[in-house]
Amino acid sequence: MIFPEGQDVAFIDEVLARHPSETLDPVFARLWRNRLAKRDANGIHGLLFYRLEEKKVFYPDRIDENAINPNGGRLR
Repeated sequence: MIFPEGQDVAFIDEVLARHPSETLDPVFARLWRNRLAKRDANGIHGLLFYRLEEKKVFYPDRIDENAINPNGGRLR
């Protein structure tokens, strides 16, 4: 629900626009209830940005591997 097919970068405003709050509320409640430190995670499957609208230009296709630098060059 957070990451559309083929994407691994999401921005909270876009997630909220795709799904009604009644659908998302239980998902986020479960995520926060089961919080895990990044260092303890076996795999990070995506990036979810909150209040970082300025980062959108670096992820035009919402795929981390395709991130671009401010000068337009590939980040990775």
